[in-house]
Amino acid sequence: MTTNKMLNAPAFIRANTRILTPPLVPEIRLHLAEESVPIWQKTEEELGQMNVPPPYWAFAWAGGQALARYILDNPALFTGKRVLDLGAGSGLTAIAAMKAGAARVLAADIDELALEATRINAAENAVSVDTTAQDLLAAPPDAYDVILVGDLFYERQLADAVLTFIEAAAKNGALVLIGDPQRNYFPKGRFALAHSYEVAVTRELEDALIKKTAVWRL
Repeated sequence: MTTNKMLNAPAFIRANTRILTPPLVPEIRLHLAEESVPIWQKTEEELGQMNVPPPYWAFAWAGGQALARYILDNPALFTGKRVLDLGAGSGLTAIAAMKAGAARVLAADIDELALEATRINAAENAVSVDTTAQDLLAAPPDAYDVILVGDLFYERQLADAVLTFIEAAAKNGALVLIGDPQRNYFPKGRFALAHSYEVAVTRELEDALIKKTAVWRL
């Protein structure tokens, strides 16, 4: 997807979001949408096409909030480390890792609007995050100290690809941290619980106003 070539992505993001703080991570300010349907419709209108990727980047999902909270509360795991944020979305966990002292964070997302949102949000929080639109799951992982995975187990094919990637990374010595409320294709029994949280969310996105979520280690 080449959305940043088809519309003025920074202007679109700023015009259709507000600067808000996720309930579980008030230290971080993000450009977020308050409702899901309007921004999805506006994205389709601006691009002049249907079936565009859902604007996942416009929301602070429960797993991402939990993972960001864990990162900020455990900075020793990130100080001086090389970090990969898979499926970066808004950039919440990438920003948290930089705030926790990471040497470098690469935010990966195949949606270029998400990457633009990540760059804007990183600047809002006075940190610098590298970005890539490359599908990293299509190849063996590079060397990273820490890999972050937030809310990526919602589709079977994606979940399988993520699991293969992070298991290979863990064999190479990476610390893998997953923020997830055990979505549909979460591989139960494969991860160790690191910390549990209750995250305030919206009914538009989740099935409850308080979502029980956790951070897991591979």
